[in-house]
Amino acid sequence: MRIKTIQDIQTLPVAEESFSTEKRKQVGLLGGNFNPIHVTHLIVADQVGRSLGLDRVDLMPSFTPPHVDRKETIDANHRLAMIELAIKGNSMLGIETIELTRGGTSYTYETMLALKEKNPDTDYFFIIGGDMVEYLPKWHRIDELMTLVQFVGVQRPNYPRETSYPVIWVDVPLMEISSTIVRTKIAQGCSIRYFVPDSVQAYIEEKGLYQDDNQFSKA
Repeated sequence: MRIKTIQDIQTLPVAEESFSTEKRKQVGLLGGNFNPIHVTHLIVADQVGRSLGLDRVDLMPSFTPPHVDRKETIDANHRLAMIELAIKGNSMLGIETIELTRGGTSYTYETMLALKEKNPDTDYFFIIGGDMVEYLPKWHRIDELMTLVQFVGVQRPNYPRETSYPVIWVDVPLMEISSTIVRTKIAQGCSIRYFVPDSVQAYIEEKGLYQDDNQFSKA
């Protein structure tokens, strides 16, 4: 059965018997560079988690994303510290550091294999933007990946919902804030208030991050 919408989840038949009395955990994953984390990341993670009734949503920073147009990024310790500050006080949100710990190129298929082996009692929901849904056929070992995780699509302007893959769609308020915009504003000496949590802004200022367009590797 292919689940296409939240309503489909609500109408799925309930099994009369189960081989285990323990309830399986349902965990969302939102991957990315988080360079830096900003309010759109937080809104998407929180809204998806609550809309689907997940136990939590983990933000999963990548070590090296498998993109053709690879982008430089700051040290992982800075990115992780900012995520920790950003989610403080929200029990819905957590952090998954498996890709930082493993290092190398972060292929989702390899990540999900490791997570499923580590947590066999957990069902994972991988959150991606509507623009990424279009590229699912190009993902590394996508057919096998589909057996490991349920994809959740977040609508983006000018991108259709049609896909041959089983994707759950969740409507989230559209916001045109990106890490690139945040970095550019900092480099230009502009305010980023309300683009990121106050604690993240304070961290960026304290560490002197993103002061110019070429500063990505400052420790």
